[in-house]
Amino acid sequence: MRRPIMATTTARLLLLLTVAGFCLCHTTGQEAAPPPPPYCGSLRTAVEARNIIGWKTVPPPCAKYVADYITGERYGRDADVVINEAIAYAESLKLSGTGKEIWVFDVDDTALSTVPYQANHGYGVQPFDNQSFLKYVVQGSAPALQSTLRLYRRLLQLGIKPVFLTDRTEDQRTVTTNNIIQQGYCNWEKLVLQPVGLQTSTLAFKTCERQKLVNDGYIIVGNIGDQWNDIRRSPDGCRTFKFPNPMYYVD
Repeated sequence: MRRPIMATTTARLLLLLTVAGFCLCHTTGQEAAPPPPPYCGSLRTAVEARNIIGWKTVPPPCAKYVADYITGERYGRDADVVINEAIAYAESLKLSGTGKEIWVFDVDDTALSTVPYQANHGYGVQPFDNQSFLKYVVQGSAPALQSTLRLYRRLLQLGIKPVFLTDRTEDQRTVTTNNIIQQGYCNWEKLVLQPVGLQTSTLAFKTCERQKLVNDGYIIVGNIGDQWNDIRRSPDGCRTFKFPNPMYYVD
């Protein structure tokens, strides 16, 4: 049966509004009208599915939606779904007995939370300010994401060694080490940070470092991060897991 023309036109308009929400925050020089708040959930879904990429900030009309999501129960429930699946997968593995199986963890907004920082910076509505974020990192007070900590502890019980791979730089090694220990991450195989002054993307850096791990004989059985560019591109590991984060996009 043919759909009424009006219904078809309305459906297309809703689709365009959804896509336009994040397009308006690209630095293209042209501004489009933001979608009304009811479409913010659709935008979050599109971000998590990597259907919307390269965006700079959360649309202002979605500020309250993202804040409510991050500070409410839904964020924790979504994280638990990811972690429960990761644990089930890890428990299904048959290890080689060589002690070379590793699981790669991103740090910020995967192992440790930046939500206390984001609370003072609009939960992604404000453009990222590196200097203010560095001040947050230096405080060494970032809380653990409890669902990720649960996965971490289970991996240790199973004999899978955690490796932290982060965009944080070498001059932040001490504060990062102290922070993750303080939050319960008490044992790991490696903590890999960027060299100071390295000019490259997250995707390129992490891909290169994972290749080094593979070259050293490690088997990446799992890989988890809050950004798609934490976990994309071979060698990405036997299985990857995307932790929820609608607040920002990292190249």
